[in-house]
Amino acid sequence: MEKDYILSLEGITKEFPGVKALDDVTIRVERGTIHGLVGENGAGKSTLIKVLAGIYQPNAGQVVLEGEKRHFNNPIEARRAGISVVHQEIKLAEPLTVAENMFLGNVMMKGKLVDWKGMRRRAREIVDDLGMDIDVNAQVSSLTVARKQIVEIMHAINNNSKILIMDEPSAVLTDRELAVMFRIVKQLRDKGITIIYISHRLDEVFDLCSNVSVLRDGQHIKTMPIGEVDRQGLINMMVGREMGQEYPKVAGQIGDTILEVRNLSCGILQDISFEVKAGEVFGISGLVGAGRTELARAVLGIDRIQSGEVYVRGKKVRYHGFSGAIRDGLGLIPEDRKLQGLVQIMTVRQNATLVNLKGVIKGGIIRRSLEDRYSREYCEKLRVVTPSMETEVQYLSGGNQQKVVIAKWLFQGSEILFLDEPTRGIDVGAKAEIYRLINQMVQEGKTVIMISSEMPEILGMCDRIMVLHEGHKMGELMAEEASQEKIMALCT
Repeated sequence: MEKDYILSLEGITKEFPGVKALDDVTIRVERGTIHGLVGENGAGKSTLIKVLAGIYQPNAGQVVLEGEKRHFNNPIEARRAGISVVHQEIKLAEPLTVAENMFLGNVMMKGKLVDWKGMRRRAREIVDDLGMDIDVNAQVSSLTVARKQIVEIMHAINNNSKILIMDEPSAVLTDRELAVMFRIVKQLRDKGITIIYISHRLDEVFDLCSNVSVLRDGQHIKTMPIGEVDRQGLINMMVGREMGQEYPKVAGQIGDTILEVRNLSCGILQDISFEVKAGEVFGISGLVGAGRTELARAVLGIDRIQSGEVYVRGKKVRYHGFSGAIRDGLGLIPEDRKLQGLVQIMTVRQNATLVNLKGVIKGGIIRRSLEDRYSREYCEKLRVVTPSMETEVQYLSGGNQQKVVIAKWLFQGSEILFLDEPTRGIDVGAKAEIYRLINQMVQEGKTVIMISSEMPEILGMCDRIMVLHEGHKMGELMAEEASQEKIMALCT
């Protein structure tokens, strides 16, 4: 039987100065299916989506929608043709209500007046149809991230979208929120809406998608039914090589206790005690809201401790700000590298030496030659892929941005590093590089404290795992006795 393609991308090429982001990409998407789109950071996924959404115009090739050749000069034209995008970063008018956001760009009118009552009624119909408990009169700023994403989906439904593109929709969702999102996605598919689903989480691609397309270095590698490939085969196509072990844990030489926390309370955290040994990868697990990030911030002096004690190398410390922790050799790779880990408009050179300015100052002046020398040394050590040290970090891929954050702390000489969601939003190849760096750090005698929502990562890389639930420590597990089931039992 001949397949019914709602969308065909025929020979799409997109060039930027000095870069061919897409090279003769041809992908066809079947009507009423969930179609996965995977690839490493920099593979061309975002560029392809922007071509589809009318943000970019291709240098060559053709978009064919329902058998008709189309050219979108802007996002409004693409949206009117039935193509909507739910971006990873929420793009809503936060001060407006749910109903008002659902009708942005498509306001209902009654004569010359806005039909507010009609819009609220239609918004409630869509909410009820999806089986959601959302107040259409609520201000969007009051909603959780998951519900904001659902509002974006409802906005697309209200625009009569035929194709819904979802770009990393699960990046900041809890497992419970993810289950709701999956239900809605499948519901939309059953209503005949075609979904293009982009995710670094391959388990989601296998759970949801009927077909998957792989991009690598701007080229289309293959499109196939999901049943014709396994996880490792998909990874190999994405990175263009055999990846080997997904979590290449190498045991470090574990020494004496280097960090000890006794009966710490701060905000949500209640009476937390634990110790970490030198050369260890110590995992902190728990559901979103368990207090994992809050614990790191309290230990590092970013947030004030209400009660309890912190010992570093056997010495009791009480930090009034992050600077004291930095002086004692502690560092933080934060959850949000873009806002908290880097200065986006500064260069790789400047970011890599930002924490340790003393190391590049002579005679009270920052020496460019020292910045060049040390930034290049650490970026080469960490295999940072960048056109030059003068490239602004905002133009690097997520994985390379994360390496620059790590370079910054290694140049500072930090011996105890908190890594908060170190591989969030980066591809499988870049993840392998981050794991390699963790191994390298512990083999050099450094200590890593890893906070992660990805349980396979925690299980695959950590020597010991502490589990938190609603600000309480529920237990500790050695790597050899830990399992997803045991961790989840403690998490909940």
